[in-house]
This record gives sequence, structure tokens and C-alpha cells, in this order.
Amino acid sequence: MSTNGQSPLTVEQLQAMPKIDLHRHLEGSLRLPTLIEIARDFGLDLPAGDVDSLRPFVQITDDPPDHEVFLSKFGILRLFYRSPEAIYRLAYEVVADAAADNIKYLELRFSPQALARVRGFALEDVTNWVITAVNQASIDHNIKVGLIITLVRHEPLAQAQQVAEIAYAHAGKGILGLDLAGDEVKFPPAPFIPIFKEAKAVGLGVTIHAGEWASAVGVRQAIEELYADRVGHGVRAIEDSQVLRLIQERGVALEVCLTSNLQTGVVHSIGHHPLSDMLNLKLLATLNTDDPSVSNLTLTDEYVVAVEALGFGYPELRQLILNAAAVSFLPKDERNLLVASFSQQLPERGFPAIGLNSTF
Repeated sequence: MSTNGQSPLTVEQLQAMPKIDLHRHLEGSLRLPTLIEIARDFGLDLPAGDVDSLRPFVQITDDPPDHEVFLSKFGILRLFYRSPEAIYRLAYEVVADAAADNIKYLELRFSPQALARVRGFALEDVTNWVITAVNQASIDHNIKVGLIITLVRHEPLAQAQQVAEIAYAHAGKGILGLDLAGDEVKFPPAPFIPIFKEAKAVGLGVTIHAGEWASAVGVRQAIEELYADRVGHGVRAIEDSQVLRLIQERGVALEVCLTSNLQTGVVHSIGHHPLSDMLNLKLLATLNTDDPSVSNLTLTDEYVVAVEALGFGYPELRQLILNAAAVSFLPKDERNLLVASFSQQLPERGFPAIGLNSTF
């Protein structure tokens, strides 16, 4: 990728860029020191009593690249939703941390069922606690945030329906979209078709995890059967020219997460990641974090990877950001304002002097 003859962007420049993250899981974005505090407050029996000792249990350290190893980190991460106050704090901190990385627009996804399970909280209550925390954090930290509710393929369908009903009820009132995650290899999308048809009917955006651990067929299913506006990851779409054509024809966006794809074994090296090909094919690719605390990164870190491993320069990063603005799940008028704001802050010619206090 060309840098238009310019020197590679510095970390300071990348951090200063106003950014968008469309694919970030609340459950994978928790501060480790906060987890230690909650464990002490509630007398949790953890395998470690300090951050450094806890790290290998909840974060990728020296682990082999494997999606089951990656998912295993959530076993302990889901133990900390012990009270309304704890859930509020965890959700608030996720937004604050995004803002500290100069993310100006964030779409944060969460699974009410995961937050409710450990203490048996009502799904509706948990959803409202997250909405309240995120709204306050967005005000306090000058960041615009939309929420997405995530269903899980390999959990009971009746539960998915119950969670989806909560998303429908909050459409346009705190919730912007509905997501499907989980084991795409063993659990095909057919049972979820009515759920996502209704999601579209009530005005929710639809994003589907696909083309990550399974083949490009999953991407086709996400688009043709589940009404996907965006596909989470979608990297294996590159294996099938017909699926690529479908993505282009439908204008479906791809939520790419470089480091996560390496850690889960989706790609064997960052240098061979198809994000460059996606941009060359004029696909609506975006760059995101997935699970910052599990992967131990920020979105700026992902930009550094894109620059150093893929040779991206300002034009490519700018395109990724403008793509993200254009495919956000905001209402049309707000989405147009978002695109205009980022276009102004990121002019086409040359890297601008970007202030950290830009308002969107």
C-alpha cells in the first residue's frame, strides 16, 4: 500500500486520528485492575490475586493461535457481573477507554444473557444498566456511542428470542443493531431467520459474525438469509469470488479485526491478511478491535499493525474510517453528519494537524 511518498505515520499521529470502532465486545474490553477490585469486593475465588497473575487467564499471552483458546478467556471474564453497580462501572469504563484512544464514534456490542447469568438478573434490567452507563460515559468523555445486542448461535434459541425481543423494544431508544455470534461451524443460521427478519422490520441494523472460523459460505448465508448489513470479520469471503461479488452488489460492510484474526488462527500471519485485497476490491472494509482486553490492544495498536505489517498509509486508514462512518447503524441524518464530520477532520490531501478534542 502506498503512503504517497510520505514517511510512515508515527504512533503519535495514529493515536491523534479521530477513529471509529464498529466491532468491540463489552465482555472482551474489561479493565483488569477493575476485575481484581470486584473480585476482592465480592470474595471471588480467582486463580490469581493481582493483575499480572490474572493476565494469562483472561488475556492472550503466549497462547497458540486458536479460536477455542481465545474463547476460553471469557470463562473467567464473565464472573464479574455481580451487581448493578459493577455492571454499570464495567460498561462505563469500556467507553472511557475508547475515548482515551481518540475513538469518536463507537458501536459497542454486548450480550445481556452473559451479563445476567452469574446472578440471575433480569435481561431487561441488565440492558437498561448498560444503556444508562454508556449514555453517561459518552457525555463525560465526548464520544458518541451506539449499542448492539448480541445473540449467540450455540445457546438455546428460546433465549435468543427473548433477548431479541428486548432489542426490538429498545430499537431507536438505546439499541441500534442486532448481532449473531458464536459457533458458526456447528450452528447454521436457519433457526435465526425469523429473528433477524423482525430486526430489520423494526429498524435495527444487522451484523452477523461469519467467515471467521468457517468458510465463505457463512458470509453468503449471513447476507442472503439473515439480512446482514455488515459482517463481523468476513475475512474468508476472499476465498470465493461469487461471495465477493455478492458483498459488492449488496454494499455489505466488513468489520475486520487484524490482531484477533491472528490470535484465533484465522490468518497465519498479519502480512497475509486480506484487508489489503478488500480495499483494492473497493469493499466497504473497516478496522476494529474486537476484544481489546483479551487481545491486549487499542485501536491505535491495530492502526500500527496496519501500517507496519500491511504497509498502509494515511489514504488507506482514512478510507477505512470513512467506510465505518458510512456504514454505521445511526439514523440516516446522524450518519450523514458523522460522515461529514470525519471527512472534514480527515481531508483527502495530506495528513492534517488533528486536535484531540474534536467534537462529532
